[in-house]
Amino acid sequence: MSEPTYFDLVYAVVRKVPRGRVTTYGAIADYLALGASRMVGWALNHCRPGDGVPAHRVVNRKGELSGRHHFDPPARMQALLESEGVEVVNDCVVNFKALFWHPEEENDK
Repeated sequence: MSEPTYFDLVYAVVRKVPRGRVTTYGAIADYLALGASRMVGWALNHCRPGDGVPAHRVVNRKGELSGRHHFDPPARMQALLESEGVEVVNDCVVNFKALFWHPEEENDK
């Protein structure tokens, strides 16, 4: 059996982000200890609808929807977050700190 790829590792973490919560590229990169936040973004840019990876739950360190341009249309990222109860104003998650989920939370259970 082959080792999981970097993409596989990123996707596995993103699949754990609970509905109605968000995480950051940096939190995923730190958790995996494999590269930088830009590499996480690069991996997520290769996601496709229907692959089960909720990439819309990953935002930048300020809570901004910096990855929205990789959705078709870009407003889809906000719409997906809002369908989960996440409020977004001016392309930024409202109450970001309270909604932030760190991958280490999975290990705390």
